[in-house]
Amino acid sequence: MPARTPARPACRDCGGFSTVAITTGARHHDGSRALLRIVCHGCNGTGLTLPTPAFSRTGR
Repeated sequence: MPARTPARPACRDCGGFSTVAITTGARHHDGSRALLRIVCHGCNGTGLTLPTPAFSRTGR
């Protein structure tokens, strides 16, 4: 029987769409568009987040 892994929640910053491509309006010599690829800083491009701990200790 296959083992099931729990589903990890999507990143709250990007909603699971971790990489976007934005056109600059410029074109390369071959005619293709120049794109900027931006990666989400919250999840580092994975689209998923780690579950937050139920208890976190702060202070002394």
